[in-house]
Amino acid sequence: MASIVGIVEDNKKIRDLIQRYLDMQDELKCPVAVDTVEEMLEYLEEHGHPDVILMDIQLPGMSGIKGIGLIKEKYPDIDIIMLTVYHDSHKIFNALRAGASGYLLKHTSLPEIKESILKLIDGGAPMSPQIARKVINHFQENAPKKNPESDLTPREHDIVNGLVDGLSYKMIADRYDISIDTVRAHIRNIYKKLHVNSKAEVIAKSLKGEI
Repeated sequence: MASIVGIVEDNKKIRDLIQRYLDMQDELKCPVAVDTVEEMLEYLEEHGHPDVILMDIQLPGMSGIKGIGLIKEKYPDIDIIMLTVYHDSHKIFNALRAGASGYLLKHTSLPEIKESILKLIDGGAPMSPQIARKVINHFQENAPKKNPESDLTPREHDIVNGLVDGLSYKMIADRYDISIDTVRAHIRNIYKKLHVNSKAEVIAKSLKGEI
């Protein structure tokens, strides 16, 4: 069954190009492509919600970063990938803190966008290489220290390590010989304990030494 993708992008040429490409893929369908967060919120209220939303940051009306919080609050199961020209650390970390599960730059090719969506659906946290490097450099420069008071269980630490290694939920389950439902249960507990909303935030906290 094809996964459903939505797009929020105010550049019509880019929006239409991505929508047409995704609709040509067997694994994906893109029934909704709009130019504002407000339009996407209206669509979500009237129709079934997509599995993944590709969203720009600078949009008419509400910003994409503010939109992440509103969408995740009402529809926590939707994963959001930022697709933007912005690569400054402030916007990257604001998007991740708001609940984005991935961050791609707009020069990302269409096949790479497709691959990133599939990776996200499979439990990954896709980022453009430049963005991943910025995330790692940021935490290295801030001299991370281990938090001895972390209340994650040993198995939850295993799950976090799997996420940091870029493994999907299925791959984590195979690594530790547990079911994928058990992995999902651990992920929910980790989110609750760390007060986060996305895999990207878990990875960021781990790299920063806060786990």
